[in-house]
Amino acid sequence: MTLTRLLEGVICHNQIQDCEITGLTSDSRQVEEGSVFVAIPGLKIDGHDHARDALDRGAAAVVVERDLSLPRQVLVSHAREAYGVICGNFFGNPSRKLKLLGVTGTNGKTTITYLMKQILECAGKRVGLIGTIHNEIADMALPAKHTTPDPMQLHAMFARMVEAGCEYAVMEVSSHALDQHRVAGCHFVTAAFTNLTQDHLDYHPDMESYFKAKSRLFGMCDAAVINYDDAYGQRLLEETGCRKLTYSCKNDSADYIAHDTRFSAKGSRFALLAGEQLVRVDFCMPGMFSVSNALAAAVSCLAAGIPLETVVQGLSQCTGVVGRIEVLPTGTPYTVIRDYAHSPDGLKNVLETVRGFAPARVVTLFGCAGNRDRSKRPLMADIVAQLSDFVILTSDNPRDESPVRITEDALPGLKKHKTPYKVIVNRYEAISWALKNARDDDILVLAGKGHEDYQVLDYGTIYFDEKEIVLKLLGKESPE
Repeated sequence: MTLTRLLEGVICHNQIQDCEITGLTSDSRQVEEGSVFVAIPGLKIDGHDHARDALDRGAAAVVVERDLSLPRQVLVSHAREAYGVICGNFFGNPSRKLKLLGVTGTNGKTTITYLMKQILECAGKRVGLIGTIHNEIADMALPAKHTTPDPMQLHAMFARMVEAGCEYAVMEVSSHALDQHRVAGCHFVTAAFTNLTQDHLDYHPDMESYFKAKSRLFGMCDAAVINYDDAYGQRLLEETGCRKLTYSCKNDSADYIAHDTRFSAKGSRFALLAGEQLVRVDFCMPGMFSVSNALAAAVSCLAAGIPLETVVQGLSQCTGVVGRIEVLPTGTPYTVIRDYAHSPDGLKNVLETVRGFAPARVVTLFGCAGNRDRSKRPLMADIVAQLSDFVILTSDNPRDESPVRITEDALPGLKKHKTPYKVIVNRYEAISWALKNARDDDILVLAGKGHEDYQVLDYGTIYFDEKEIVLKLLGKESPE
């Protein structure tokens, strides 16, 4: 591949001398003879400080957004954005050979992408998935490090999907990815917006910046699928210029509406009003927010051309999502549920749902993440105390922050209420105590970890799969 071809679609501010290139990287340590190095300014490390070293290592060119007066430099306005486009070019732009369906928002992204994949597969399509739990190429699962991968990994994944015969790719698109232009150069058939609530304010300066990052996706799609029930969804509806489709669980002004919703521990039933058509949906995940997720998936697939009857069939055949209101097979007289809820709104959604079918106490075990937004810790505790009969405050992923300080940050939210609680900082010990003290018909909610099979502590990452831990503590066989 030539340098000129690699830079197609990138506006360069200086004269480029064409040459053959052998590789591409944004890590100067990986530069080899003939490769191109893109200097990306990061939070801790600025690639521009390593551009000269990349040339000394044999780089054919360095892409920079500041004039460094270096030989073979390519000057661009925004290195991160250019890198996204360049990565697409390097792999032959495989995303253009796929129909991309994206989902963004604070909550629901993982569930919605899994639902979309199942609907599309019900329609006989071959589908790839990129998301939080793992990535999938048809029926092959691959590990995921980030919700939305680095551009080099992303386009490599797209290329493998194309090679495997995939026609569609459904993907979670995080605010971090949008802010860092990881999907630059991609175009989406549909982009769905779920909601926006307080989260990631350790990264984004404020909610306005968070919203602006999410909004970028809707300048990259043919059709926007928007939650009409969310205040930020209403704003996005006004500010987005592409074709817009709305969904709602409570407002008849939306294009697609869920009526007559009914819930049980086994799932949800509702009537989907789609224009003049009314169809019944049986869905295995309980709760109004689950119905909202189902609507987002359904409308996205409808907008992509999948027939309504196939969409309904796909939702009805859904088997659930790992770590999302997942009932663990304990065989005990009480129920244990694990869920990924780790934000105030996520906890509220899950616990309101559980309260709707709980025969006795709702006992919630939760923690707050370290090195993340401290202001949401008492908010999370406040919501848990409001919606639980007993609370166990423990650790989540403390990282290199003191677990004791994290729990102390959360305690004011618990102390606002009379809900009894216990603090057990060690999460394994907290789960053990919860199981020993559970009563018949209780529902024990393990919140925050969901599908994760690890815990990040100050000395490193340890294996920590709550499903296995629960079954081990109960003397059951570990799941396969």
